[in-house]
Amino acid sequence: MPVAKRDYYEVLGVAKTASADDIKQAFRRLAMKHHPDRNPANKKESEERFKEISEAYEVLSDRQKRSAYDQYGHSGVEGAFRHGNFSWEDFTHFEDVADLFGGLDEIFASFGIGDLLGRTGRSRGGGGKGAPGADLEYSLQIDLADVLTGKEIPLLFPRREACDACRGEGTKGGVKRSACPDCQGRGQVRFQQGFFVMSTPCRRCRGEGSFVQHPCPECRGEGRVRKERRLTVKVPAGVEEGMRLKLSGEGEAGARGGGRGDLYVHLQVKPHPFFQRRESDLLCELPVSMVQASLGCELRVPTLEGSVMMKIPPGTQPGQTFRLKAKGLPALRGGFRGDELVRVKVEIPTRLQPAQRGLLEQFEKLSDNGAFPGIQKFWEQAKQWMKGSGPS
Repeated sequence: MPVAKRDYYEVLGVAKTASADDIKQAFRRLAMKHHPDRNPANKKESEERFKEISEAYEVLSDRQKRSAYDQYGHSGVEGAFRHGNFSWEDFTHFEDVADLFGGLDEIFASFGIGDLLGRTGRSRGGGGKGAPGADLEYSLQIDLADVLTGKEIPLLFPRREACDACRGEGTKGGVKRSACPDCQGRGQVRFQQGFFVMSTPCRRCRGEGSFVQHPCPECRGEGRVRKERRLTVKVPAGVEEGMRLKLSGEGEAGARGGGRGDLYVHLQVKPHPFFQRRESDLLCELPVSMVQASLGCELRVPTLEGSVMMKIPPGTQPGQTFRLKAKGLPALRGGFRGDELVRVKVEIPTRLQPAQRGLLEQFEKLSDNGAFPGIQKFWEQAKQWMKGSGPS
């Protein structure tokens, strides 16, 4: 009859309300106490105890696994393990206790592994397969006019290409690489001690399964050289600041025939002296004199496609906005075009000639309250407020 599993919280000696830090500290303390290497007289018992606390920590340190365990018990986390029951293939927290035993390199040095290249969970693979090339990033500045029409723009940037001298092999004369004798070309080596079974990248070939005996003098054994790449990128109309264009296969060449990476072009729109962008609309601030705003006029207004005439009606107020239909920017996927918003900015003269001052003083004497309805309304409301809030 199988032995029932103990409660995970009981195994670690923590309450069900324990924080993640509390659970980690409990695991570290118990791992130090029950590690088999520290208990050579009771090695088998220590192995079982160490595995039990590791299983409990694997579940309770993961938010989703812990939630499933809290709701359904052990049956709620069986699907989280590769074989239904916990095994060392499921454990992902060796680094949480590495410092207790001198680091991962020291833990596995006795296995003959040396530098644990696979500690991050990523293997470089084996069998001589080429590694994929890196992606590249390119920052491209465009004008606002390019957003209106779209544009094809030439790019020039450095990237690594396959070496012509060795055909990307990295070996002198382009001969094939030698199979690694330590891993027999697999790129992986397996070691076992007690209950630990580890598969790690081969130290000699760094997980590649082969190595270079006689490096190519042109690329120094890398199989790639740096060259300048020229190409043309098509920027579509309607793009926005910060958008990214992906050019598949235009990144760096992979090692020994590995696929190319991609090129990502990040777009930056240069500031414009007249226009501010509001999604597909453009905002233009138009300065006018107080006389033009008062009497009305017809002015030439800039647009991205040249200037157009626009009427300013009499009595236009500061900040009043007029709309020029379809003079903005196109939508990225087509279908419509934004407008140009013209916001009036009334300029008050700062230096007046005597004759100008005299005319303004005469204008003030001739003005009645009807010429300035906003001023009249303000003071009417102010008088009412002061009358109601004055001393009783």
